[in-house]
Amino acid sequence: MSHLGGLAPDVLEELLADAERIEIPAGSVTHREGENAPHLELVISGVVRVFITAPDGRTMTIRYCRPGALIGALSLFGAAFTMPATTQALVNAHLLKMSPAVVRRAAERDVRVARTFLGELSERVQNFIYEIAGSAFTTVRQRVARHLLDLASEAATERFGQTMVVSVSQQELADAAGKVREVVVRVLRGLRQIGAIQTERDRIVIIDASRLIDEQGWNSSS
Repeated sequence: MSHLGGLAPDVLEELLADAERIEIPAGSVTHREGENAPHLELVISGVVRVFITAPDGRTMTIRYCRPGALIGALSLFGAAFTMPATTQALVNAHLLKMSPAVVRRAAERDVRVARTFLGELSERVQNFIYEIAGSAFTTVRQRVARHLLDLASEAATERFGQTMVVSVSQQELADAAGKVREVVVRVLRGLRQIGAIQTERDRIVIIDASRLIDEQGWNSSS
């Protein structure tokens, strides 16, 4: 599912030299806004979100990274790189931490590797453009799914393996989506039917975060 999958086995083996598999518990921050160290990680399992923070403390998620997603490619090739966002494991995740030095040397020497990362970076730019429209022109269902994911990303959220519990009432969701409660009830029923959530009194259990992410069509390639 990664851009790396198109590389020849011998080239891929070279890229993975010195790579280390790491486990990231749910809620843990892996990189913070303002860092300048190069990094490259491949998501093996779980979901990692990338978000920016406003001066007043509000956050906005700009990417959800699922298995196959590469994180940090910009840091390898951007001049005077500074991390523009923070990355955090939404649920328990396993990442393959790759060596920036090894990858950069391979990209300089092998046009196949350079083309692979050019494709990765082009896709990131394309998705951020899609996000502008996706954030401005969304359906009620998309807004509810996005709000649930954002709530689940907060530190106080209960996490049980890959399942998350969000303390929120249907009326609070309706207020966040700018719709009446009856509309949100129908949306939640639909999300239950696809196996994304379970609803309980004043709280919602997110069973499958990836299904909620699928609702965000603009973020489909992550």
